[in-house]
Amino acid sequence: MVNIADKEYKLLTDYILSNYGIKLGEGKRTLVEGRLQGILHQLNFDSFSKYYDYILSDDTGQAASNLMSRITTNHTYFMREPDHFYYFRDTVLPQLKDSVTDKDIRVWSAGCSTGEEAYTLAMIMLDYFGMEKHLWDTNILATDISSRVIDIAKKGEYDNKDIEPLPSKWKSNYFSQINDEISVISEKVKKEVIFRFFNLNNAAFPFKREFHVIFCRNVMIYFNEETKRDLINKFYNSLYPGGYLFIGHSECLNRGNFKFKYVMPSIYRKD
Repeated sequence: MVNIADKEYKLLTDYILSNYGIKLGEGKRTLVEGRLQGILHQLNFDSFSKYYDYILSDDTGQAASNLMSRITTNHTYFMREPDHFYYFRDTVLPQLKDSVTDKDIRVWSAGCSTGEEAYTLAMIMLDYFGMEKHLWDTNILATDISSRVIDIAKKGEYDNKDIEPLPSKWKSNYFSQINDEISVISEKVKKEVIFRFFNLNNAAFPFKREFHVIFCRNVMIYFNEETKRDLINKFYNSLYPGGYLFIGHSECLNRGNFKFKYVMPSIYRKD
C-alpha cells in the first residue's frame, strides 16, 4: 500500500477544491488514500507525488476525470426522494404544459451519476404527455464530472432488484430484461436523455437557452460555502422566470442570501 504524506494530501485536496469546488478535510484522508490505491498500482506509481504530477501533465483531462470518478460517491437510485418527482409530475408539468408556447421543455439533471434520476424524469414525462408526446421536445440534459458514471448511465443497464419497486407499467413499457439479474432501459427512454461530462465549478455556464427545471440533488453537500453560493447564482441565471430548482432534502438555501423563492423544503422557484 502506498501511504499519502501530509504535503501530498494537501496538494491533491487543494487541486480538487480549486478545480471542482469539493472540499475534502482531514477526515477524508483515509478515504482518499484507499480509493486511489488501485489507480496508483495500475499506473505503477510508488508515491502520490508522482500521481499528482501525472494529473497536472495530462493535457487530455482524462487523468483528472479518473481522479474524480474515484473520489466522488455516486449513490443514487430510481425515484430517490419521491416527493420531488410527484411535485414535478403533478405541479410543474401542468404549469409548463400551459405556459411553454414553443412546446420545448428544458430540464437539467446536474450531477446525474449513473442516470437513474434523469431516466426517472424521462419516464414521468413520457407518461404525462402520452399520445401528445410527439408534439413536445422534452429532452433532458444529464451531466456529471465522472466520465465513468456517465458511461454506465448511457448503457442504461440496472440490477433487476433495483427496478423491482418501480410501477409495473414502467417495468413493462420502459425496460427489457437481459437475464435474471439485469434489465436495460428502452431506447425510447434513452433517446430522451443527453448525457454529457460537465464540471459545475466552471466559471461560466455555456448554455445558450435557459432551463425550465434544474435538479441538483445531494451534490452541494460536497462544496464549500463560496462554491455553493456561486453555483446557486449560476443556477438562478440559467433558469427561465418561473423555473424550478430541486435540491436534496439534506440541503437548504439561506433565503436571505439568494434570489430564489422558497416553495417547499428543497424546492425553490425563480420569480
